[in-house]
Amino acid sequence: MASLMLEEALSAPEAVAAQHMYSDERLSVLARQLAQRPPKLALTVARGSSDHAASYFAYLTMQRLGVPVVSLPMSLMTLHRAPLAVDGALAVALSQSGQSPDLVDTMAALGAAGATTVALVNKPDSPLSEACEWAVPLAAGAERSVAATKSYIATLAAVARLVAHWGNDRALLAALETLPERLADAAQQDWSAALPVLKDAERIMVVGRGLGFAVALEAALKFKETCAIQAEAFSSAEIKHGPMALIDEGYPLLVFAPRGPEQAGILALADEMRGRGARVLLAAPADVAGRDLTLATADDAVLDPLTAIQSFYVMAAHLAEARGLNPDAPRHLQKVTCTL
Repeated sequence: MASLMLEEALSAPEAVAAQHMYSDERLSVLARQLAQRPPKLALTVARGSSDHAASYFAYLTMQRLGVPVVSLPMSLMTLHRAPLAVDGALAVALSQSGQSPDLVDTMAALGAAGATTVALVNKPDSPLSEACEWAVPLAAGAERSVAATKSYIATLAAVARLVAHWGNDRALLAALETLPERLADAAQQDWSAALPVLKDAERIMVVGRGLGFAVALEAALKFKETCAIQAEAFSSAEIKHGPMALIDEGYPLLVFAPRGPEQAGILALADEMRGRGARVLLAAPADVAGRDLTLATADDAVLDPLTAIQSFYVMAAHLAEARGLNPDAPRHLQKVTCTL
């Protein structure tokens, strides 16, 4: 019997299609306001998988729009009551449940201080939605597995839609139209080569860079949550700044090498790590020689991280079961986490 995690991951294309129907117009209206009154700074507020999506938002916003984006530690607001000067800034909260008190209280405080507050949230009737000026539903539908999958992909898609509308990027908007089909293709990629390498693994490094670092972070979290593997994510630019000392004969690395200017350096790192005896699982597009896992591509390269994590989720669900674990019930975890 298939796990809920696998079932929900496979439904991501439908979630992204629903988002276009139910959320695109609101994102367009929000983007027009941002274009008329451009913020000089954006803040992100999120935890867990949503924070990894915030990393994607930050990189894409800075890359395409030039607006600096900072991840805000919520304790500055909830514990220290820091008097942040955020009048005119944009504050974006990303959440599946929209229930955690620290998230809600932080956004309320930022709004009171003059920031434009936006919630990208899967439950539009949540306390977070009520605390923000703008609430945009992710439209992923109910997610029963503890491990977030389709809601993460839907969050990345919502981020891309917002940036595309904000920058009037017609090419990216067109690529988002075909994204459900590209995700469906990604879900059918054969990543079974990873299973014998990772079935008995106790540790792994996950490598990415640029927009791809967001999915490296997410993959590392899922390895921990669903497979009980000690996983850490690193930018390929950071591996030689200390982490490389851990890599010895047989050390497993999952390396995401999607299209983009970062790809050449990532491929060079993968070759070097293989030369050191590491067991590299290189995930790259079909035209890259020496790949172990094939990455499906989208119609705009900035959406390739979404197809990459789609393929990963399917593999991770199978890997958890191969390790004798239930991916729907990770140890000590629950679906909604409330922090202060």
